[in-house]
Amino acid sequence: MKIGLIQQHNTDSIQDNRARLEQKIRTLAANGAQLIVLQELHDSLYFCQVESIDNFNLAEPIPDGPATEYYARIARECGIVLVSSLFERRAAGLYHNTAVVFETDGTIAGKYRKMHIPDDPAYYEKFYFTPGDLGFQPIDTSVGHLGVMVCWDQWYPEAARLMALAGAEILIYPTAIGFESSDTPAEQLRQREAWITVQRGHAVANGLPVVAVNRVGHEPDPSAQTRGIQFWGSSFVAGSQGELLYQAPTDTEAEQIVDLDLRRCENVRRWWPFLRDRRIDHYAFLTRRFID
Repeated sequence: MKIGLIQQHNTDSIQDNRARLEQKIRTLAANGAQLIVLQELHDSLYFCQVESIDNFNLAEPIPDGPATEYYARIARECGIVLVSSLFERRAAGLYHNTAVVFETDGTIAGKYRKMHIPDDPAYYEKFYFTPGDLGFQPIDTSVGHLGVMVCWDQWYPEAARLMALAGAEILIYPTAIGFESSDTPAEQLRQREAWITVQRGHAVANGLPVVAVNRVGHEPDPSAQTRGIQFWGSSFVAGSQGELLYQAPTDTEAEQIVDLDLRRCENVRRWWPFLRDRRIDHYAFLTRRFID
């Protein structure tokens, strides 16, 4: 499978962000991409740096909003499977951070609502997003069973495992993560490397490729209480043994096609039969918050 990644710097113009994404999607599709993955909340700036009810105006219903119509048309015209990331208005006062997967004919193959919601300085997502209620279910498409999750989900091995157990063939994470500029260079490096390492671990533990697509560039804090976020890019694809097949730059936009051999996962799982050897009879405590 040929997978296209788009790592983009966003502006405060939704129209501009969409237009640049469309041009890149069309270029990747023309060069053979069958599946294209976009970054988290790709239509706007990362608005969760502040808590403002005005930002709820960015949310749209799915499938009846203009964003759904826009990306459905692109997927249909390009004949690709497209993984998008939208701010979903489910009802007044009820919103989700939702990944929507479009099939090659423009129909919605499925959606995933972000399950793990952070609430940290500059990432005030609990103000905006209700935790997802669709579970960890792969989305069936013409290119395979896609284990789509979103950003903060990527730190949790339980989520990756449940997607794998449900039949996912690839783990996919649209992402928006970066540095607070006051962190030391050493701390910045540790954070970025931890982000990459934990996801490569999901690939190894489940014998599945991992695709992580991040934003890039600086976005200011509208409240001026912090120095804003420097999104660290570094979008990557890891193979089913955790090997890096591609990694984007830390400071520039990037578009890339990566060729994945999904048949290889079968052999990897035969060599390392982690699913066979799991002691599921002793994992009951995983459903507890903490073992006192």
